[in-house]
Amino acid sequence: MKDMVNHPPHYNDSEARCDKCGDCIECIEVAKNHCFMIGNAIKYIWRAGKKEGSTLLLDLKKAQWYLNRKIQELENGQNNK
Repeated sequence: MKDMVNHPPHYNDSEARCDKCGDCIECIEVAKNHCFMIGNAIKYIWRAGKKEGSTLLLDLKKAQWYLNRKIQELENGQNNK
C-alpha cells in the first residue's frame, strides 16, 4: 500500500541512490538543505510529471515560478541565502 503522507511515490521513485547504503534518496533529503524557494523548485523538478493529476510541463513551470521568485529576491537585495 502506498504511504501518501510519509513516503509518496512521486518523491521517492528516483534513481538517485545513497552511496553508502544503496537506498533510494527521497526528495525531502535534498530539498531540506536549501531555502524555501530553492527547496520547492527542487521538489517540483524532482517529481516533474510523476504526481498523479499533474504534467511534466506544469511541474516545470511551478519550479520556474519558485526560481524566478528567488531571483527577484536576490536582485532586490533580500534574503541572500
